[in-house]
Formats: sequence, C-alpha cells, structure tokens
Amino acid sequence: MSVTRHDPSAILSQAVEHGNTVYLAGVVAKNLDNDVKGQTKEILGEIDRLLAKCGSGKSKVLQAQIWVTDIRNRAPMNEVWTAWVDAKNLPARACVEAKLADPRALVEIMVIAAK
Repeated sequence: MSVTRHDPSAILSQAVEHGNTVYLAGVVAKNLDNDVKGQTKEILGEIDRLLAKCGSGKSKVLQAQIWVTDIRNRAPMNEVWTAWVDAKNLPARACVEAKLADPRALVEIMVIAAK
C-alpha cells in the first residue's frame, strides 16, 4: 500500500495517507492571541482543510485526541467542538490536560479519519 505525505516540515508531515486512512499531526492555532474558543475554531478549520486535501471530511473522523493546557478550558472548547463535529458520526475521543510546546497555545487536536 502506498503512503502519501502532505505539508511536510523539518520534523513532521501535517497529514499522512495510508490506504483508506488519514492520520493528522497535532494541530495548534497559528493565532495564539485568541482565547480557547478562537484557537479551537481555527484548529478545526485547519483540520477541515487537511482532511479535504486527503479526500476525507469530519463525518469520517474515527478518533480525536485533544489536549488542553487547563482542564477548565474543556467546556468552552467543547462548545466549539460540538458545533463542528458531525453529530451523526461522532468519533472516539479523549481530552486531557497537558503542557504544550508554546505556553500561549491553549489547545491541540489530532485526528485519524477514514477516506
């Protein structure tokens, strides 16, 4: 089976396709001045872009891993997540508190999706 890599950098590819599965790297917002809702909205927009580039979409997300720097931000992040996610095709999901690489980043999301 072939492997296709998208948007590579020096240390990772933003998306990797293998067979009928799409693996996204953890996505953080570019505008780290936004609050957790603004960062989550930006991240989900980038996830939409990457999934579309791979021939997939949010209705095909199988699993999501979400990291928030303060678990108290889980509820406002979930408001944006709930408005975005396909309610008829909910993925398996985890959301945990973690320290992220940039202290201004409030949330990071990583997904695996079918094509």
